[in-house]
Amino acid sequence: MKIPERRRGRPRSPEADEAILQAALEVFIDGGVEGASIEQIAKRAGVGKLTVYRRWDSKEAVLAAAIESARDGIPEAPADFADVPVATLVRELLPGLAEAIAEPRLRAMIARIFGASVSHPELMATYWDNYVVPRRRNTRVLLERAQAEGAIAADADLDVLIDMMVGAVLFRLVQPEPLDVAGAAAYLESVYRQAGLLD
Repeated sequence: MKIPERRRGRPRSPEADEAILQAALEVFIDGGVEGASIEQIAKRAGVGKLTVYRRWDSKEAVLAAAIESARDGIPEAPADFADVPVATLVRELLPGLAEAIAEPRLRAMIARIFGASVSHPELMATYWDNYVVPRRRNTRVLLERAQAEGAIAADADLDVLIDMMVGAVLFRLVQPEPLDVAGAAAYLESVYRQAGLLD
């Protein structure tokens, strides 16, 4: 006797996933972790609370997923950049990076994450793993190449140099006066030049 297959539930809707993550990011930016709730996220996404809970078991989990999903707006170095001169690659990436860091939503999101780092460390961990670590890895490759070309001292501590670059950009982002795209490009160019990645 053939045992009937167990019926599966309806497949998850990618559109609903995207709407929930977008709504969660907006709610987080507007009010931080304390000002967010599953009910608010569901209402803004146009779905029921149960739809959110089927995907994530807490508001912290959906907020972490929303933060992770937002990284798509920041350009990455191409996978095959080994043969591209360092300065050329930096100049190619610079316009997209400037647009990303001049975006008010990114600035607000970063401020919210840092503000919640003590009470909700998992959000900082998500930001660190998905935004900081991949870019540190790519930056280190660029710095190693610049070091091999003699643009950076052979005994330079690259981890410290990366900290200085990342720290400079983050510190500038949280200052009261936001950067426009032109200002962000000029600031990034100065940071990269001081680091030895531009002439």
